[in-house]
Amino acid sequence: MFYEVMEKIMDSRDVTAGGGSASAVAGAMAAGLVGMVARLSTGKGYGLSDARYLEIADELDDIAARLKRGAVEDTQSYLGIKAAFALPKSTDAEKSARRAAVEAAAIKAASVPLENGRAAIRILELCRELEGKINAAAASDMEAGVMLAKMAVVDTALNVEANLPLIKSAEVNAEFAAAALELKNSVERG
Repeated sequence: MFYEVMEKIMDSRDVTAGGGSASAVAGAMAAGLVGMVARLSTGKGYGLSDARYLEIADELDDIAARLKRGAVEDTQSYLGIKAAFALPKSTDAEKSARRAAVEAAAIKAASVPLENGRAAIRILELCRELEGKINAAAASDMEAGVMLAKMAVVDTALNVEANLPLIKSAEVNAEFAAAALELKNSVERG
């Protein structure tokens, strides 16, 4: 399913996989790159123990897998919104049920990128731990990983915000808005 989502992201004619899935993929790529850098830094005395480099790499492998699932979940949550909007709306009861379904789908569609963004923040935290303690031959890979992780965090925040107009519960809306802002601020604090 992940590779199907990747193909959809790259197909300009397909509108089912968008920025939320792409940001999760960027985060997964970041985790893979930074994990590789950690593994390339073992046995060289760059400042962390080999055990810690491997712990970091293993955690990043787990994050990459989670973000790959998150890319699929993001596409599925968008399809949930489409399905909710397709519900009948002829009667007041149907309109009410449709509004509730749209809001529930939007909450799911905001929750997925929020979790993906939090995973990408963890990548950045591990990047900071590795800063100045890596194999210099892999510095460009590390920088690519950092840039991809930052992009993932910012874009997941934008995807949370994109769903806010569909979330009519003021309290829930405010919680998601604050969480999206925290994602953005975490990148700026760097």
